[in-house]
Amino acid sequence: MLRSPINLLAFGFGSGLAPVAPGTFGTLPALLLWVPLSQLHWIAYLLILTVMAVIGVWICQSASDAMGVHDHGGIVWDEIVGYLVTVFLIPFSLTAMFIGFLLFRFFDILKPWPISWADKKLSGGLGIMVDDIIAGIASCVVLHLIFRLFPGLF
Repeated sequence: MLRSPINLLAFGFGSGLAPVAPGTFGTLPALLLWVPLSQLHWIAYLLILTVMAVIGVWICQSASDAMGVHDHGGIVWDEIVGYLVTVFLIPFSLTAMFIGFLLFRFFDILKPWPISWADKKLSGGLGIMVDDIIAGIASCVVLHLIFRLFPGLF
């Protein structure tokens, strides 16, 4: 399955194939990606993130088509992008990485509105990507609030 470059990306370099909690394990590659991305100017970060999100629609759709299942649990490119949205404009630290991870998984798993709406109403690769991007935005807002309220924590 991972011989295809599209599937390799869609399945988070294999992390989405974890037998339990594939979304959680699938988010882990994003932690490694954030290390160099966090050092970039915010415009470069945003440009890369936008490209990742746009091609993610195609990647997720292609992998879903290949699997014959809409939003197969192992497809985690959306989690990778969602996490990178979460930590946008946050200075790198291990604490920020960990809190961002917890926040993103919280919003992605519980899917409060409007995340749940997007998850139910949008289909295809766009539907796979958008709910995680919204979860990332919600997580990003909370992470920025924590950062502003407790700057010494980071």
